[in-house]
Amino acid sequence: MKEIFTERLHLTPWKDSKEDAEGLYLYAKDPDVGPRAGWKPHESVEESTEIIREIFIPNDVWAIREKDTEKIIGSIGLENDRRREGVNSKELGYSLAKESWGKGYMTEAAMAVMDYGFSEFGLTVMAICTSPENKRSQRVIEKCGFKYEGCQRRGYHIYDDTDRDNLVYSILREEWEGCK
Repeated sequence: MKEIFTERLHLTPWKDSKEDAEGLYLYAKDPDVGPRAGWKPHESVEESTEIIREIFIPNDVWAIREKDTEKIIGSIGLENDRRREGVNSKELGYSLAKESWGKGYMTEAAMAVMDYGFSEFGLTVMAICTSPENKRSQRVIEKCGFKYEGCQRRGYHIYDDTDRDNLVYSILREEWEGCK
């Protein structure tokens, strides 16, 4: 997994370090961040350390850092696409610190990771899902060129033991190449 640089961001693989855990915790404890993506706010730096060790490091997840300060402001990653068995596809997922919303950071990071996914993994399709309530994420998805496939009713079991609907989107390799 390579580091990725964009105009304003530096995407790095997560490290099992106190600094990365504290950076994650600072934004992941916010009750406006995690629940939008289906996960509970982090309760401690130790919980953030566990997430880094058990989820971020074993998978293709980057820390999103402001290039100038190296401050962690989010995460973005590619995981196996559970809806397309046997297809060379990954699913994009992300989260962003509330203080960084509305600045175009997530679109910038997503476009860079999409380029990485299509070039490094030779993907034929990339998918992304979000909840019907998460309008900010829907806007990023549309800016990145994903096409709406439909609503998967109660397709995602979340941290509070409820099932929520998923809005499912995808972009084909040829569509991505046409966007660049």
